[in-house]
Amino acid sequence: MNQQVDSAGGAENRTSVQRRGDRELVVTRTFNAPPSTVYRAWSQPELFQRWWVPKSASGVSLVSCDMDVRTGGKYRLEFGADGSDTMAFYGKYLEVVPNERIVWTNDEGNEGAITTVTFEDQGGKTLLNFHEVYPSKEALEEALQGSAAALPEQLEQLDELLSSIGE
Repeated sequence: MNQQVDSAGGAENRTSVQRRGDRELVVTRTFNAPPSTVYRAWSQPELFQRWWVPKSASGVSLVSCDMDVRTGGKYRLEFGADGSDTMAFYGKYLEVVPNERIVWTNDEGNEGAITTVTFEDQGGKTLLNFHEVYPSKEALEEALQGSAAALPEQLEQLDELLSSIGE
């Protein structure tokens, strides 16, 4: 089963969010930046925190962003809303190939996904593939109603950041 879920962005840089089967989510988007620049935005905490939180999540901020982006490294992202309680998301990097691929776990619960992001060079542009495999159909359904629903907005914010940072 290959079901289109959502899309956003201009015609050239449209974000495609597709459900594949009962447990997989695939998001693709082309960016007008080389893979090395897009990879930097995913692997350097000071850049990552500038685009990861959707602006529509008013009052929510990334209060802590610890990322050791290397095979075997770990990450911990802590979100807060208007100074109240925080929520942490964390995991480990299973595979990191600079400018090509990052694979990580989402360890905050039993229903955590394995996420793979690839950066494919397309003549100075980058085709980004964001692929998540969930442990169950229910976990995918929950993500589609929550975190995955924000991906088009997040990738639009990434596109805006990339146009400002250059190579």
